[in-house]
Amino acid sequence: MDRLLAGYRRFRDEQWPERRRLFEVLADRGQSPQAMVVACADSRVDPGMIFDTGPGELFVVRNVAGLVPPYAPDTAYHGTSAGLEFAVRVLQVRDLIVMGHGLCGGVSGLLHGVPPEASDFVGPWIEIAAPARAVALACDCEDDQQLCAEHEVIKLSLRNLRSFPWIAEREAAGKLRLHGAHFDVRFGQLSLLDKEGTFETVAED
Repeated sequence: MDRLLAGYRRFRDEQWPERRRLFEVLADRGQSPQAMVVACADSRVDPGMIFDTGPGELFVVRNVAGLVPPYAPDTAYHGTSAGLEFAVRVLQVRDLIVMGHGLCGGVSGLLHGVPPEASDFVGPWIEIAAPARAVALACDCEDDQQLCAEHEVIKLSLRNLRSFPWIAEREAAGKLRLHGAHFDVRFGQLSLLDKEGTFETVAED
């Protein structure tokens, strides 16, 4: 905690003076981000850093493995779905990105089982992606299964997004664009899912 508080003090000393006016505007006018990112909670993968965005630019929901569950409006607790509803229906974001990443521990748990200490919530949560596990385990090379599963989880989450009627309607009307992305932690490279279902590395200038 001491390290975090030291970081806060640096923020107040170095960044707050430059960004004070921006925060005042955001406080007065509210937020109006144009994009939402659903990403993994992994501490190595920060959407704001990867996309080089500032306050008010991205609406971000993070969870284990960056999963989107299927549409299920019931009395259970749905944190990710609540975030989607707010971003799409209230803020009316134009772009919605599902971003997975390399070396994902949640995906590794999907393939090989979660630790016993993570069986209360992580185990059941990760089972949302069971169809992705089946595809990945069919890969000929075991070394490719992790990456294959990471890609398949993104594709599954995109399919689940389209099970939300108000997402499907906005996409069909051209008011919302869905994107799949994968971030390679080791090399710092972002890939985007194309229409053919292949992940292509984003070209650098």
